[in-house]
Amino acid sequence: MVDLETTGLHADADRITEVGAVKVRGGKVLGEFRSFVHPGRPIPPAITAITGITDEVVADAPAIEEVLDHVLAFLRGAVFVAHNASFDLAFLRAAAGRAGHGPLEPLVVDTARLSRRLLADEVRDHRLATLARYLHARTTPEHRALSDARATVDVLHGLLERAGSLGATTVEDLIELTRARSHRDFPRRSLVAQAPRACGVYRFLDERDQTLYVGKATDLRARLRTYFGQDPRRRVAAMLRETSRVTWVETPTLLEAEVRELRAIQADQPRYNRRSRTPRIPRWLVCTVEPFPRLAVVRQPGPRHQHPIGPFDGARTATAVREAIEEVLPIRACTPRLRRAQDHPACVLKELGRCGAPCDGSQDAAGYATVVAAVAALADDPSPLLSGLRRRMHEQADRGRYERARELRDLTWQVARALWVLREHAWLCAADELVLQRRSDDRQETLWLRHGRLVHSEGRPVSAAPAVGDPTSPDPRPPEPAEPLEPAAAPSWEELELVRAWAAGGRVALVSTTVALQAPVAGGRVLAEAIAERRQTDRRVRADRQLLSGDKVRRRAPASADRRAVG
Repeated sequence: MVDLETTGLHADADRITEVGAVKVRGGKVLGEFRSFVHPGRPIPPAITAITGITDEVVADAPAIEEVLDHVLAFLRGAVFVAHNASFDLAFLRAAAGRAGHGPLEPLVVDTARLSRRLLADEVRDHRLATLARYLHARTTPEHRALSDARATVDVLHGLLERAGSLGATTVEDLIELTRARSHRDFPRRSLVAQAPRACGVYRFLDERDQTLYVGKATDLRARLRTYFGQDPRRRVAAMLRETSRVTWVETPTLLEAEVRELRAIQADQPRYNRRSRTPRIPRWLVCTVEPFPRLAVVRQPGPRHQHPIGPFDGARTATAVREAIEEVLPIRACTPRLRRAQDHPACVLKELGRCGAPCDGSQDAAGYATVVAAVAALADDPSPLLSGLRRRMHEQADRGRYERARELRDLTWQVARALWVLREHAWLCAADELVLQRRSDDRQETLWLRHGRLVHSEGRPVSAAPAVGDPTSPDPRPPEPAEPLEPAAAPSWEELELVRAWAAGGRVALVSTTVALQAPVAGGRVLAEAIAERRQTDRRVRADRQLLSGDKVRRRAPASADRRAVG
């Protein structure tokens, strides 16, 4: 237990005048520490009136630099307990920083916060003196460091009895109880008492073993415990009222936890998962099979469709690609089915030069077929599409139509990213068996994929992992996992995107494949340039917004640099 007396309330501007600490284990006092501290400045009269500490009292006291080593040694390895602990800890950290000590980051238990959770309806306030009287402390606090620390010992023991009735039996429980917004759900943390400190996926189940919610976590124990008292959302409280038990599965990698979560949500449709109510449905862009085909956005290509491009992540992206193609190529955008007789009246798109008008015979079937062939070729080489969009953007800008130019610029970026993702997904799905390995600074992860579907993963520290090509490196055949992944006939777009993001997040090596992996080369440079341009522009826009809002401070160049720039 620690208590400080100071010259004021601000750790940066004020100084410590007295330190008091009591070390306790199992209810037995192991030692006490007390020392006056010379603050290096006069003590305000208002502080003297409260604490009784005068300038004369501390005239011969040591400076904080002399006392601090003894204080830190006394506190080493102990839990930092104090009333309004943030106040005392802030002064100690400030003093340690000025003395050149390292960061002070102990485990902290705040008896004031603990009292607000446990005695909210029993005491009029949560001052140390009030709690000492209510909990029958043997020492009366009197705004002196050691006596207040002794009183804090008795207050803590009284609060521990209340906390024990809620299931708080460890220091970790006690700390989490002080962070809890409500202690009504805190006792139910026994449902997750055995959760491990490992990444994985978890489920909340009701009395009928129906899945209420599925989630993933890098630390199952830490994440699950936050649901009981620390999450203020009404939906969480409603879910906990229905929860009968909580289950979890440890995974060797976070990616496997994300995939398991995704597949479980798709299979069980839990009521409390927002994603299950608004699932992402992929879309394809196709040409219709008719005398004069047109573009259509569909869920799945069928016998009445040709030249499919996709799948895209949703209707919005597929529609954007269609709009881009119609902006650049003169494929008809009208919806009626046209007869071969070409006896339909033309629409305004003919006058705008946006369509060859096969409807009224202005364009024959052979000429229109070349347009459809150009559309089909975009799947292998998107350069004509992106170059055409950029040309249209410059034309609009030259005419002073800057809003339309900006729309075309954003459309170019959106289409480039969508087509780039399609290429990435294609090589991931190409092989019957594909083994990838990613190494970071301290960890190595290995994935086994079948046509893009994750079947197994492994993770281990780099120090225990063999290098790629080593005789002990992973066998292309995936081992049997302790908890098999739930079957998936084909990977969803979201699952492929998870794997793609994983592959883009580090140094990835190909360990094994059943086919030679390849990706289209045509248009690759144009795609990469458009994506890089968007990233650079986004960074600049964010920086400008921060600067305009005052969130970002511009650093002036050194004077020497200014002189060089001027000279």
